[in-house]
Amino acid sequence: MSTRDWMDEGTRLVLGVIGELSDAEFDAPTLLPGWTRRHLVAHLHYNAEALRRLVSWARTGVESRMYASTEQRNAEIETGARLPVAELRRLVRESADALAADLDGLPDAAWASQVVTAQGRTVPATEIVWMRTREVAVHAADLDRGVGFGDLPADLVEALIGDALKRRIAQGHGPALARWLTGRTGQAPELGPWL
Repeated sequence: MSTRDWMDEGTRLVLGVIGELSDAEFDAPTLLPGWTRRHLVAHLHYNAEALRRLVSWARTGVESRMYASTEQRNAEIETGARLPVAELRRLVRESADALAADLDGLPDAAWASQVVTAQGRTVPATEIVWMRTREVAVHAADLDRGVGFGDLPADLVEALIGDALKRRIAQGHGPALARWLTGRTGQAPELGPWL
């Protein structure tokens, strides 16, 4: 599967889980400390909008950051979490569709354009697809509604683990990772949530 295939499959998966939630279940906690499902769905919507800004940057050459600041990102999520459930459902679907359409319309030459992630990394526009793939795949599990890493394609789980390992080691978490891995083999779906 290509990264875009993974993104599309992850999007279908997470939107399917969201679609199966009752309105009352939006108030339940997720696997992310302090976040309800409302927060997570709002985050998925605003993440798509933020990535659309990067696609616009790649297409036009006009700088368009994902977020003005961490505070602005957090405020968006908190505001979104207070929206009516029907509105959240509509927004998360519309922004996912709009991001997919923006990516489909990105000219070939624009894929090599450099953009800056929310963490300040400068990356080629090709990275935008992976950034969204990671969000929809991981957060499908974070919704805590019966989907886990074992439900994702094995090659996607391996790619997610490789990505997370690089980031965790760069942050100095190598010793903790080594302790966790001691005695464990062949348990990629279990390693995913830990990372």
